[in-house]
Amino acid sequence: MREFVLLQGDEACALGAIKAGCRFFAGYPITPATEIAETMARELPKIGGTFIQMEDEIASAAAIIGASLAGEKSMTATSGPGFSLMQEAIGYAAMTETPTVIVNVQRGGPSTGMPTKTAQGDIMQARWGTHGDHQIIAIYPSNVEEVYKYIITAFNYAELYRTPVIFLMDEILGHMRESVYLPHDSEIMEVQRVGETEMAEDDIFHPFEGDDQMLATPLVKMGKSRFHVSGLVHDESGFPVGSPSDSARLLRRLDNKIRLHSDEIVIYDEYLTEDAEILVLAYGSVARSAIKAVKMAREDKINVGLFKPVTIWPFPSTRLRQLLKKMSAVIVAEMNLGQILYEVSRLNKRGAKIEHLSKVNGELITPQEVLDAISRVKSEIMDL
Repeated sequence: MREFVLLQGDEACALGAIKAGCRFFAGYPITPATEIAETMARELPKIGGTFIQMEDEIASAAAIIGASLAGEKSMTATSGPGFSLMQEAIGYAAMTETPTVIVNVQRGGPSTGMPTKTAQGDIMQARWGTHGDHQIIAIYPSNVEEVYKYIITAFNYAELYRTPVIFLMDEILGHMRESVYLPHDSEIMEVQRVGETEMAEDDIFHPFEGDDQMLATPLVKMGKSRFHVSGLVHDESGFPVGSPSDSARLLRRLDNKIRLHSDEIVIYDEYLTEDAEILVLAYGSVARSAIKAVKMAREDKINVGLFKPVTIWPFPSTRLRQLLKKMSAVIVAEMNLGQILYEVSRLNKRGAKIEHLSKVNGELITPQEVLDAISRVKSEIMDL
């Protein structure tokens, strides 16, 4: 039987991570993500896990990489300024194909910004924050129940694709409390870490040898298995190499292992898109306002639907491109100056009218504001 509980978003993130098998958390307190660390500090010791408060976010990101290589599923949580500090370590985790989960509960920025206010300003940073060509997986839920559900997905993706996974939230989502049904254990799919492997004393495990699908060999625990880890361009054994062919082969495999599997990775939700002529695209907390506005607009006989990307990266381009082909207009609602707007514009080959509903004052876009945008766009379409 499902458990019915009252949870804060940050608490759901921590409890879902534990359910996914996370047994190591390293972090540094920062608003609005601190409650994740507080929950981990309380709950992990009860099950034999480890919580450690590091001296800063750089050390926190490095610590979870080390813990993961040592065999423990690991996570850290931060907000904008701390996320900026973690970028070099995220690149290292990508290059060394180390499964980790990095939670970013977004707040107003840049710099110290507005610590207690909400924003969605780190969307592009999640994709391109670290240097060099790389792919990334970034998941962004929109309610507390989804936080619990999709943090488990984040850990599974980290293991399956041997990559750091960014788990995006925002201040509203992190601090809101909702009554939710937690899934029964039988409903949860957990990707287990491969155990130690018996090897001869002189054998070296090849953890960076890709298969036909460009996926790397499953990561095993260090111990009885022995392998080299380097942020330098390396061969299948992990030791640095300098040849052009080896460099190109590695970087293309790192790209392909996610890009070629994007159809298996992407997650999105749709609501009333079958007969829609106007599409609202929203994600995170803004999607909550958007779905309310869509319902209100339907009561006014306006054919409007909602598209909600859950995986922000890889972006669900294929499905959105299909939807845009039959839309007269699309409204992109987001708490930034247009970060997903760029993706929508790129996919809008048919030339649907694009309306950008932007808000960067630290407040949530309201259902009425979305409804006003829908009504305005509807009037403009009728005047054409």
